[in-house]
This record gives sequence, structure tokens and C-alpha cells, in this order.
Amino acid sequence: MKAVVLHEYGGPDKLKWEDVDDPKIGENDLLVRLSASSVNPVDYKMRSGAAKERFPVEFPGIIGRDVSGIVREVGSKVTGFEPGDKVMALANHTYAELVVVPAAEAAHVPEGLDVVEAAALPLVTLTGERLITLGTKIQAGQTVLVAGATGGVGRSAVWTAKKAGATVIAGVRKKQLKEAAEIGADEVLALDDDEAMEKLGFIDAVADAVGGETAEMLIGKVKQGGIFASVVGLPSNAKMHPTVHVELVRAKPDVAALETLAADVLAGKFKIPIDRMIPLEDAGEGQAAAEKGGIGKVLLVG
Repeated sequence: MKAVVLHEYGGPDKLKWEDVDDPKIGENDLLVRLSASSVNPVDYKMRSGAAKERFPVEFPGIIGRDVSGIVREVGSKVTGFEPGDKVMALANHTYAELVVVPAAEAAHVPEGLDVVEAAALPLVTLTGERLITLGTKIQAGQTVLVAGATGGVGRSAVWTAKKAGATVIAGVRKKQLKEAAEIGADEVLALDDDEAMEKLGFIDAVADAVGGETAEMLIGKVKQGGIFASVVGLPSNAKMHPTVHVELVRAKPDVAALETLAADVLAGKFKIPIDRMIPLEDAGEGQAAAEKGGIGKVLLVG
């Protein structure tokens, strides 16, 4: 098969389109013919070496976390899947024409959802869902501010919090206010507007997908006993707010949650914008575009 292979850490040009051996499946796995993968921040951080402490690459390596495609082979102990099924998953080594996915971590693509577009969903929707359910643990009637609300993780967090019955404030930059007004939050707040931030009272929780100075500012807006949850690392001043509970959240495969979120996307309850679709072999170009920020999902089509 063909795959995008990384031989050393570096820039987007280090991603090489090469021939590699077909992967072998185990008795509990699926072999999936890739329809698409997508570009996530963790992908280009793995490529550059910025994430090597948490996600080291064994060279030569294949990176990528999202996959959607068609089942080609089914392991001997697998039930519920057969060749030809359309599936999606949060997996590993997905920048390749063939991807091995544990059957227990594969979700069926709902009828009516394009199998290529399904590749935009696994990592960001599961991360946003966990940021709310496991991170903030927000309850009906409480108020949560989602920082980075127009991104894929943020949109998923906003929708999950609304489903829980919370009041949701979408925290964005001034230039994103118009876009944020369309994602279903109860309020929209410019995090880079000092006057607007001064007017923000204490809230029950923050769901952070931004980090940095923004996170350091927002933790001070959480009431005593409230929760600051993040997917990008805890604020450096967290110890200065001992009455605030802090939670660091990471995405993990969750078939039931992914299938529910995909059904919600199909029903138009929320969306993950797709900026462009490019061939898998041009993954370096796709990562370069995504790394600049300010765009929707980049899909790598196999």
C-alpha cells in the first residue's frame, strides 16, 4: 500500500508518500480501506516533535488519528461488522491507504452521512464531548464558558453542554463573534475584549481549548468550588487558584458517544466545518495550511 511516512521530526516536507507493507490484522481487528483522514493539531505536533514527550514517533512512522472508510477484512473473532461496512474511528497510523482498527473502537457511519466527511468527526467530537462530560461535569442550570468555541473541539463542547441543559457562553476572539453567534451558544464573549471580560461574573466552569494567557485569565473567573477543564494543558497559574478544581482531558475511543455525535451532526444539531479536501499524498500541504490556523477541517482523501 501507499502511506505518508515520517522518517524524522521536522516541517511538513518531512511527510513522504511511499510504498510500505500492508498491515496485518489480529483476530479482534478490522482492516479499513481509507476513504479519508483529517489533520488535527496533534498530527503536526507529532510530525514536528513538539509532542514527542507524550506521543513519540517510532521512525519510520505513520501518524494520524482520524479514519473513515470501508471495511475490507474482519478478524476471526469480530462480530457486528462485515466487509463493505462504512466505519469511522479514533485510531492510530491513519495517514495510509489501509488502516487497522480494533473492532471495539470502530463506529458505523450513519446512513446519510458522507463517508469522507465522517473523517472530520472522531477526534474533535470525542474531545469536546469528554471536555464537558468528564472535565467540567456541568449540570443543567449551571453556566460554562467554552474557550475556543468556533473550533471543532469547541463546537462539540458547546453542543454537549447545551444537551446537558447548561447555559453556554462561547468564548472567542473579536473577529470570530459573527461566526460564534451561529453555533448555538446562549451568549458570545470576546476573550480579547478587556471591557467585556471585566463584566463577566464568576461562573461554574470553563471548558478550555485555547490555553496560554487566555487560560490564565479565565481560571480567575471560575467560582470557588468550580471546575476549570482543559484539553491543551493546565494554566501555569493554576496553583494560585486552590479553590478551583482543575481537570486535564484527553480523547479516547468511545463508540457510543461517536455514533451519537455523528447522528447529531447528520441531523444538523451542530457541525464541524470542512475547509478543504486534498489527496492523502499531499498531507504535508494539508498540515501546513492547518498549522496556520483560522480554517475548518482539512480532510486527506485516500
